[in-house]
Amino acid sequence: MEISCKGIRGLAILMLMTAAFAQNGKPSWVQWRGPDRTGISKETGWRAGGRAETLWSKNIGMGYSTVSIADGRLYTQGHDKEKQKDTIVCLDALTGEKIWSHTFPAKTMKMAHRGGTLSTPSIDGEVVWASNREGNFFCFDAKTGKIKFKKNLIKKHGAKMPTWGLAAAPLVLDDAVVMNVGPVIAFNRKGKIIWKTKNYGHAYATPVDFTHKQKKYFAVFSGSGLTVLARKSGKKVATSKWKTRYDVNAATPVVIGNKIFISSGYNRGCSMLEFNGRTLKTLWENKSMRNHMAGCVHYEDHLYGFDESTLKCLDLEGETKWAQRGLGKGAFLLADGKLIVISHRGDLVIANASPDKFEELSRDTVLSGGVKWATPVLCGGLIYVRGSMGQLVCVDRRAEATEPAKPKK
Repeated sequence: MEISCKGIRGLAILMLMTAAFAQNGKPSWVQWRGPDRTGISKETGWRAGGRAETLWSKNIGMGYSTVSIADGRLYTQGHDKEKQKDTIVCLDALTGEKIWSHTFPAKTMKMAHRGGTLSTPSIDGEVVWASNREGNFFCFDAKTGKIKFKKNLIKKHGAKMPTWGLAAAPLVLDDAVVMNVGPVIAFNRKGKIIWKTKNYGHAYATPVDFTHKQKKYFAVFSGSGLTVLARKSGKKVATSKWKTRYDVNAATPVVIGNKIFISSGYNRGCSMLEFNGRTLKTLWENKSMRNHMAGCVHYEDHLYGFDESTLKCLDLEGETKWAQRGLGKGAFLLADGKLIVISHRGDLVIANASPDKFEELSRDTVLSGGVKWATPVLCGGLIYVRGSMGQLVCVDRRAEATEPAKPKK
């Protein structure tokens, strides 16, 4: 039997797509900052250079939620200002076609921006966990969208509405789903409380898990500062005060061995703390990194992040290695030694993740309108970017791109 080169190439692409989206049922990018919760993708083989192709584009409603993807299905959230409603939507990740959605009442809460959704859904096998800025907490069947349970965390658990609304994503880990809503609450898979802490103040940042000397912990960044909790009981182990204007400590903490890096905007700055199992000790503090929206990523003994409107690389002593202006308050992830950045103008910029210099590999304008604070996601060679006015775009960066599908209206 003869098979043409085109046929072999098509078969290879199909196999690559199947592996990328199905992975034998294993998730691809299941929650905020990815499967390892580091902001780093392990994916390789995608195209960093050359022109990017838009595979599909869809308006999902106002907001800043990024996407989660598993088994070829994409989950995110959007807001309708006129109807005063939020929608949690499941799309086909390859075509953008809607699979299911759930809509419920929600206020715009625009404050100093135009408002909209804030947190990202988390995929947990056959279910999806989602929350919104008003404390509504859901568990959905991942395939059908059927609600398994719902509750409001502010009304029932003593949380207080922060100035800009609750923003932390559900953290799915082991046998628990952990929510930072002021109090930090761990639920089991049926929605029953395992443990609950006191209120640590305005809650915008998603907790991060780590292990120190074979003991498991959570690092929680809230309005009052950084708190380390025992993962099993929720008991406070250590705390370090960190006061920021409006109590906005929104960036996910970055754990590096026994050290924890925190950063905040409003000219507050950053700090590296050392955890010894009992206390937190400040090693250094400066204003070289002020994470207002997007948090930092640790890669090869360096930190990459947006210092307000400037993309920077710092070493672990807090010294600036380079600073790149012109990208505005954007967002990024890191994959295969490269930075995948969405700029404030809607440019998708790929650059090498190196402390030597900022080296741009490609740039394409892919978004228009609103601000671009949602973190890009790479899955199967496709990059998903979202603007605050609701535009969600799937950009084809596969090694050998297939013919672009017609955008879904």
